[in-house]
Amino acid sequence: MELKHLQALLGIADTGSFSAAAATIGTVQSNVSAHVARLEKELDVQLVDRASGHLTDEGEVVVSRARRVMNEISAMVADVTALREEVVGTVRLGMIGTTGRWLVPQLFDLLRARHAHIHLNVAEGSSATLELQLASGQLDLAVVTLPLSGDEVMVAQLFDEDLGLVVPRDDPLATETSLPLNRLAELELLLPAPGTALRAEIDSAVVPARVVLRPAMELDGVRMIAALVFDGYGTAILPATVVPGHLREQYAFIPLQGLPRRRVGIAQRRRGLPSAPVRAVIDVLGLVVSDPLSMPGGIHPS
Repeated sequence: MELKHLQALLGIADTGSFSAAAATIGTVQSNVSAHVARLEKELDVQLVDRASGHLTDEGEVVVSRARRVMNEISAMVADVTALREEVVGTVRLGMIGTTGRWLVPQLFDLLRARHAHIHLNVAEGSSATLELQLASGQLDLAVVTLPLSGDEVMVAQLFDEDLGLVVPRDDPLATETSLPLNRLAELELLLPAPGTALRAEIDSAVVPARVVLRPAMELDGVRMIAALVFDGYGTAILPATVVPGHLREQYAFIPLQGLPRRRVGIAQRRRGLPSAPVRAVIDVLGLVVSDPLSMPGGIHPS
């Protein structure tokens, strides 16, 4: 088994075809076919369905391990380079969208000042999606809403964020400085889907208070909920930073009494050592969220 065999299989997994994989890894299709065939012969299984270009179940297992192998090799090269000179390498960072809007610019500026040769590749997604991508090796780190459900990753809390009701400025509730939880029973709300981290935070407060929520719709994705609120489709319980600066004169954020804060943390794979570039990004993230002058309203560093 050689690395080029694994690279060929990963190329097919990422692109969906032998020809596209060849273009991605800089070779010809016949080489990709030969590499995969050698790997299949060694493992004595079929890894790719030639008719569809899809991975078999055995192929999915091998790809999962192959990603970790390639990640460890990249990390090894980056670590050795960091001992001799500046930290160099690419870090694939997942980020929940509502946090990414204010955190990514600050992270980029400070990272460029401290580690100019680290290339940051940022992917946006829900916490559940990012957790899966992190566990499979597609991401190195992820900034997510806590808690996470799986045991493949470990997390460290970065900050807490206030949750509250977001309403248009012309709504009668917009004049309130805060609201008790029982007022939520009067409203139809755009709510996070059951099973999501944000819904769990909300339910942890309203269920003991015996407040029954009335969902107008339930959605998986805080940014989707926010977009519907801003398009006039309803009212929602959202994090404090969800209202962008250019909309703050049009929408009010009303704190809810007794509602816990949203917890946001950084997650990485439990197995394997993070590379020097990954460790550098973790350090810079910590610096960003520990600076009170750079934090938007509603954010409380851990």
